[in-house]
Amino acid sequence: MPDCTFCSIIAGELPAAIVGETPEVIAFLDHSPVFPGHTLVVPRHHLVTVEDLPAGLHGPFFKAVSRVAQAVRRGTGAQGTLVLLNNVVSQSVPHLHAHVIPRTKGDGLRGFLWPRQRYADETARQAVRREIAREFSQGDAS
Repeated sequence: MPDCTFCSIIAGELPAAIVGETPEVIAFLDHSPVFPGHTLVVPRHHLVTVEDLPAGLHGPFFKAVSRVAQAVRRGTGAQGTLVLLNNVVSQSVPHLHAHVIPRTKGDGLRGFLWPRQRYADETARQAVRREIAREFSQGDAS
């Protein structure tokens, strides 16, 4: 895809600190990491969101994310990792990518997924649950 930073990295047109690759996926260090070792896992085929990921790539993509999470944890000495995907909102590069960020208790990362909210009441919670469940039952994630 022209003008896609990640497609340019995949094509070898832009440099990247590659940590691993498979025929379907490439993983490289984020150029502006939350913490050292912050790695991006990117499908080689240009896709914008996780909703665009074809069924045949579910396994290879998420297997690579799992392998990278283990490698980041072990390679940085972190206690764990934060794995996240942005879909459109906060997606600085419009190419599907998973962030794998090393985490250690007391690392100072706060407020990343906050503030949290409570539902107004059980009726409001169930209304949201029903709508999502309806969409889930009608949708085809392939």
